[in-house]
Order: sequence, then structure tokens, then C-alpha cells
Amino acid sequence: MRTEDTISVVQLLYTHGFLNDQQWTTLKTTAAQNQTDVLKYLTANKIVPAETVAKAKAQVLGFPYADLREKEFPADILNIITRSVAENYQVVPWARQGNDVSIGLIDPHNYAAIEALDFIAHSYKIRFIYYLISEDSLLFVLKQYDNVKTEVAHALEQQSESDEEMLVDTEKPENDPTRNTKNAPISKTVSVILRHAVEGAASDVHIEPDEQGTRVRYRLDGVLHTSLQLPKGVHNALVARIKVLSNLKLDETRLPQDGRFRMHIDDHDVDFRVSTMPLVGKEKVVIRILDTESGIQKLEDLGYADHNLEIIHRNLKRPHGMILITGPTGSGKSTTLYSMLKVLNSEKQNIITLEDPVEYNMSGIAQTQIRPEIGLTFVRGLRAVLRQDPDIIMVGEIRDNETAELGIHAALTGHMLLSTLHTNNAIGAIPRLIDMEIEPFLIASSLNLVIAQRLARRICTECRKPISLSSTVEQEVRQILAEIPKTYLPTDIAAGLTNNQPFTVYQGAGCPHCEDSGYKGRVAVAEVIEVTENLGEIIGSGKASNMSVMAQEMLSQGMISLKQDAIIKALRGYTTVEEALSVARE
Repeated sequence: MRTEDTISVVQLLYTHGFLNDQQWTTLKTTAAQNQTDVLKYLTANKIVPAETVAKAKAQVLGFPYADLREKEFPADILNIITRSVAENYQVVPWARQGNDVSIGLIDPHNYAAIEALDFIAHSYKIRFIYYLISEDSLLFVLKQYDNVKTEVAHALEQQSESDEEMLVDTEKPENDPTRNTKNAPISKTVSVILRHAVEGAASDVHIEPDEQGTRVRYRLDGVLHTSLQLPKGVHNALVARIKVLSNLKLDETRLPQDGRFRMHIDDHDVDFRVSTMPLVGKEKVVIRILDTESGIQKLEDLGYADHNLEIIHRNLKRPHGMILITGPTGSGKSTTLYSMLKVLNSEKQNIITLEDPVEYNMSGIAQTQIRPEIGLTFVRGLRAVLRQDPDIIMVGEIRDNETAELGIHAALTGHMLLSTLHTNNAIGAIPRLIDMEIEPFLIASSLNLVIAQRLARRICTECRKPISLSSTVEQEVRQILAEIPKTYLPTDIAAGLTNNQPFTVYQGAGCPHCEDSGYKGRVAVAEVIEVTENLGEIIGSGKASNMSVMAQEMLSQGMISLKQDAIIKALRGYTTVEEALSVARE
């Protein structure tokens, strides 16, 4: 977009009150100097809504404006322009009346796009009418091109073609699992399933046989959703194709197998971790998606409360000791560990990890994959790591007495050790270590910090709306908040509690952005225990088994429990009260 047009759009937004005087002056100067794309900056930082910017652009450039986010488009409309052309030139067809076709575009000055469209219009003897749209509208229409059911159905239709066209290995018997591994439609089906999982930000893909055929489910924000139901005849071929990609044994269907592979999707590499499980008659496949492009998040972006972040950063600066993160499978423990390593990572530190599996590759850190099948266990790996002059060690999980003893030994001999443990809450980590036959005085001397973590679904920011609590839920919320020291409560929440004012909470109404679920993304809910001098004395004296004594010390520290942290996040608008109470009950 031309500089003068950008300045005119910014001025129009300023005139209509969307920008203040300082923003107008700064953005006008920035646009004139061509330092950055000012309009993208406005929308990316949520200074002005994307649709408002698009309307202003349309007015300045003299084009009609269209909002395509809530519309559905039949295949015959989308087929006027292929998906590759639409994505490359950022243009989409959205309506047709006779020979007149409505086209949405981002930049009317993209002359290469206009030339391509003129060629298409001439070839099909149609006329294009141009509308200016936002990037949100463009992405919404592009997703409709990518409708997974349509793409998979199209791929599977090709299975009725001849063997030569499908590239089936006809020299092998029909019941041979390798027969269809070269089958082009099956390869495309797997590719489509995985691409949609990545684009939809799914964490896992489940491919499982059922009575009707094969069910494909995606785990989105911790909840499984059925996406596809495929015919019975394709299941073995799907499993075989995934095994080929993962370098697993095709003829082994009686034992579980684990593998991984990498695919290039949407201009970046994505890792997939594969697990197969034999069922009665067929195998189930679960694929964990490790999107390295999303990067390792900062601790500040995980959702920890400010006072908890302060405690965590304080303990990450200590030269030695143990930090444990507890919680069930899928509670984000590994994500938090990687975020801590990101803080600690520097060329002055020798950081070594033992992981099962290695989920993200981190530059500057020596990462080791545990391989129990060849004898490389956490215990054996940790013994070797201690001979590698480490400063910081990360052990994926403390599973047994030997690993716990070596970890304690490392923390006592000048190393920092980060690891995870399966307990229900933070306090439970201490008796769990005692159950592993670790002496209480060693725990007191080596343990610095314990974090218990869960993940709550975030409310979709695009359709979030305020609601009122029922009297019953309001009373429950107030009882939970009353146990929190006032100094740890946000000012507005403390005021509402003191003045007995009704709390305002939020929920998502459901929109295309969150696929009508009302949730998009997740936020960490946590309780953090710092092993202070007093707590160390309680542990070392053997009183750690007395949970009431421990709980009293936690209260004196001002620790906020999982339930309390979840409720605070609900009142801050991060999640719903229902989700908060559900997470806290886990």
C-alpha cells in the first residue's frame, strides 16, 4: 500500500477517535519513513480492530468493504480460484451472480494479483467485482478451502481408480500391511489430517478403529473432538502409512511401537511423535504434535501470577538445588521446564538434559534421548551426566528411588537440577520423595522449590462477554477468596470482596475463531512452594508426613492453592468459573 494512502487511513482513524493525539503523531511519522507496516502494527497490537482498519482502507481507496468472517461458501464459488492462487495473491472469491463474481482482496495495489485475476476472468468469460477485506476475512475463507472432510473425501474417492493409478504394490497379497503404503490417496489423506491438526493448533491426533470404520479425533485445548469418520477399508492402510513415515515395523501388529517423523507444513518443520497400540483386531495410533515453529514460551507468557513468577525467578538464580514441577500427564510440566531452561540458557553454563522423548531442540543445550531398550535409562544417563561437568541438569521425570537419590546427590554437590514428579499437589512432592526412601534431612537440604500445575482453557478473546454469577457460585467463590491473604489479591478483587459487590466474570459466546467452543488456548494454574528455612526444619525433623503442620506453614508463606489461583484467573477474565472449579477438582 502506498505511503500517502497509509497516512490517509491513519488520519481517518484518528478523526473518528480510534487513535489519540500521541498515537496519531507517532504513526504518521512512522508511515512517512516507511519503517514498518503501520496498519499491521495497529491490528497486531489490538490498538484498532482489524475490521475497522479494513473499513478505513476501503474508504480511502474508494472500494466497497466486505466482512466475510461469518459466511459459508459453496465449493462451486471457491473453485473459481484455486487455493494456491488465493493464498499467493491474497484474493478470494465469495459470491457469484451470473457472470459477475465478487472478489475480496487485501491490497488493490498488488498489480501482480490484478493481472492474474484479469487472466482468469478472460479465460472463464466472467467479470470480477473487487471488495476490500481484512486479513481475518481472508484467513477465514482460506480455511474453508481447507475443509478437512472435503479434502479427505476427495482423496478417498480416488481409491476406486485402477491399481496402476493408485500405485498399489500388486505383487503383495491383499492382507499384507505394506500393500497400500505407496497408495497416493492414503498418503494424501494422512497429509491432510496432519496439516489440519497443525493449523488448528491441536496437541494430539487419535486414529482409532470403531464399529463404523475409523474415527479421527483432535485434542484441542485439552479436550478431544471428533473430526472425521472414515470408511472401514482404509484403517490398515492409514496405520501402515504412518508406520512408514515413523520407521516402525510394518509387520509387527501385536506389540506397541513408538516412533517420530518430521513434515514441512505451512513453510515450517513440524515434529510428530507416534505411538501405536494393538487393540482387538486392529491398531490404534496416537500422534503428538510438536510444532517447533511456535517456539519455547517465556515464563511470563504461561499465566503465572506475579508473586509466583517472582519466587520462580529468585530460585532460578540460586547456584544449586532442586526444582520440581508436579502434576498429571498433560498439565504442561514439560513446557514449564523448557521455559525455565530458556531463562537459564547461556554460554557460561553447561546445561545437559535427559528426556523421554526430546520434545524441542534448544540451541546451546546438550539434550539426550533416553532409550531404555538399549539400557540408556534415566539412572544410567544421570550417572554419565554427572561426569560431564554440568552446571544445570534437567531430568524429564523422577520415576524411582535410584533417580531420586542421584538427583538429590547432584543438587547437594553444587548442581541445579530440574525435574518433574507425579503428585496431586505441591505439598505431596515431599512425602512422595520420602516414600522413595530419601532421607528427610537430605530433602530439606537439597529441595528449593516445588510447583504444582494444571492447565485451564482460556476464554476466546474474540467472543468474550461479561456474565453474572449465580448466588450459589458467588458464595463458593467468596469462601475460596476469603482464605487468601489480602496482600496477594489483585486490588479490584480485594475491593469487591471487602465491599460485598457482585463479581463480574466472563465466558465465550462461541465464534469462528474458537470454532464455537468459547475457548482458545490454555493458561497455567499453579501453586508454588518455596522451601524456606522454617519449612526445611519441618521436613528435616520428620514432620513432613503431618500434612496439617505442612499446610499451616504454607499458609504462613502466603501460598495460593491451585483452586484459589484458578478462581483469581476466572475473575481476571482468563478462564470461566466452571473451568476453574473443574481444573481445581482434578
